This record gives sequence, structure tokens and C-alpha cells, in this order.
Amino acid sequence: MRRITWVLAIMMSVALIMTGCGKKDAASVVKDLNNVADKLESKQGAYQGSGTMTLYTGEQPQEYKVEVWYKNPSYYRISLANVQKDITQIVLRNDEGVFVLTPSLNKSFRFQSDWPDNQGQVYLYQTLVRGIVSDNNRQFVADGDNYVFEVAANYQSSALVRQKIWLDKKSYAPKQVQVSDSEAKVVVDVKFDNFKFDPEFTKDSFDMQKNMTAGTASESTVAEVDENGNPVVVPEGQEQSAPQVTAELGDFGIIEPGYVPSGVEFKDSNKIESSKDHAVLIRYDGIYQYTIMESRPLDRAVSLAPGSVIDLGFTVGLLSGDEQQTLTWMNEGVEYRITSANLPVSEMMQIAASMEEQSGK
Repeated sequence: MRRITWVLAIMMSVALIMTGCGKKDAASVVKDLNNVADKLESKQGAYQGSGTMTLYTGEQPQEYKVEVWYKNPSYYRISLANVQKDITQIVLRNDEGVFVLTPSLNKSFRFQSDWPDNQGQVYLYQTLVRGIVSDNNRQFVADGDNYVFEVAANYQSSALVRQKIWLDKKSYAPKQVQVSDSEAKVVVDVKFDNFKFDPEFTKDSFDMQKNMTAGTASESTVAEVDENGNPVVVPEGQEQSAPQVTAELGDFGIIEPGYVPSGVEFKDSNKIESSKDHAVLIRYDGIYQYTIMESRPLDRAVSLAPGSVIDLGFTVGLLSGDEQQTLTWMNEGVEYRITSANLPVSEMMQIAASMEEQSGK
């Protein structure tokens, strides 16, 4: 009996050891994530991912197909396709600067910025790793094939407080991200259906002209056109001497935001007569005073003043100015500018998000 007891004890010990093999705690996973991040900073560092992002910032959820490309040292391509409106925008960074492209409308904006360095983007792997590593109060569980972290959210919007991140146990690839507000309500939900490290990109994957003529990574959808809508043929190797313009898209009405800050009221709105870009000016008064300028510029490419890039979820905007600040962004061919001397940036962002769902009246 004593012998049998010892055998059983040894077998149980071996079983416990085997069960414990392969299990990792939060500290060991964080150490591995640091190694993955270091590899991305190496000469061959790259990744490619795709999935669905849902924003719960308005009356109705807005769903986007997201595609993210990254290549060291600082090349990014983020495609955001609005499922409901069938509109795709591309945020691109290369050696020439940061671009916001709307290929279907032949519109592009360019500005000098270090985006997305030191700025949170929920669909960027570096942002997720940074959030996990930097939060010493992180919560961690192993759930099936995933490691799940709950950490503080570090994004430009103060309304985003916490985030829950699912990582694949084997590769540490992101599976899902949920960002919540102060009431634990999910505001942003990103689900990755594909993510791989070390993909092979072509030489022109991050080229602005290449991306302007592509609805997807492999399908051309629109060519450069002149003011009459006729295709423009540029001889090989010849540079454009002046920006091209697109065919006039017509009046878009007046697009009013679905959100107005507490203590603020609509004052008036006016269409600027005889403006070729169908400009509209909307004014608000109260605790905050601000104006919203809307227009449909004909210029194919517009260089903006230096400023900070602001993540609006459905696209990025540019915040410029000091005492009087202006948030500028592009959506469906319409350029928006919110200008104010006292409106907080967080309120600007919320107003912008509420306008994404609206149509002209």
C-alpha cells in the first residue's frame, strides 16, 4: 500500500507539472510583447491586418471595414470603408508626409506630421502593445486560445477610459479590441479577421498616386480627371506642374451636426452665394461660440497648415491654430472646418463624429 501511495503521489506531481507547462502570467506575456515590438522596429519589421470596426458614438452604430499596413521605419496605410455608405478613405504615411485620400472622389489632403507617433490608434498594433506594457495596473486572464488584457485607454478622446484587448496565445496577433467610456459602455469595437507579421509589400504599396487609383489593394476604380471629368493622361516620368481638379459634384445642402454641446444653441446658417465650392457657414452661440464651415473644394490636393492630427474614428482630422483653433477634416468629398476660441477639442471631436451620419438639408 505504501508503494502504491508513492506511485500515485509521483504521478500526480508529474500531472501537475505537465498541466503547468505552457502557462504564462501577465509579466511573461508583457516581456514577449516587448520582444515583438522590438522586432517591428527592426529593419524588416512589418505587419498587415484587416477586420471590422464598429463605432457607437451616434444614434446608430457605424460599421467600417478596416485594413492596416505597416512597414518599418514609418510607413502606414489604413483603409477605412464605410459599409453603409460605400465610401473608402485611406490614411497614408510615407516619406512625403501624411495623406488622407478618398479615391472614389479623387480627393486628397496632404500635411506634414509625425502621425501616428505617440498617438493612440485603436487599430494599430503598436498602440495596443504600448497600452498593455505601460499600465502597471493591467488585468490579465487566459481565455481559451487568447490572452485578454484590460488596461487604461490612452487615446485623444477623454471619453475613452478603458480598453479590453484579446491577443492570440501563439503569435500575439490582435484578435479584438473594445474601448469603453466612463460608464463601461463600449464605444469602439474592432474585430480582426486576419493579422500577420512580416508580410511582403510591393515597392509602391505606400505610394500616394498608386493608392489614389485603387479602391482596394488590387482593384483600380478611378483615374485622374480634369475639370470636365475627362481622364488626364500624364506622360511617364513627367511631373504635374499644377494640381488637377475634379468635376464639380454639385450642391450638398447644409449638413448640421447631430450633437450640440450643453449650453450651446444654433444661431444661424448661410450659404455663401456664388461660391464655386458651395460653401456653407453655420454659427453656434452660448457657453461656447463656434462656426462650422462646409465646402466641396475642387482642388484635387490641398496642403494644410502645420498642426496636430486628430483621430476621429471614421477618418483623421487636422487641428491647427493657437488662441483660435480649427479642426479640419474631409468626408464624402465635403471639407469641414470647426473654428472656435473656446470650444474644447473633445467637443470638436464629438461634433465631428455626429456629422458623419448626417446628410444635407
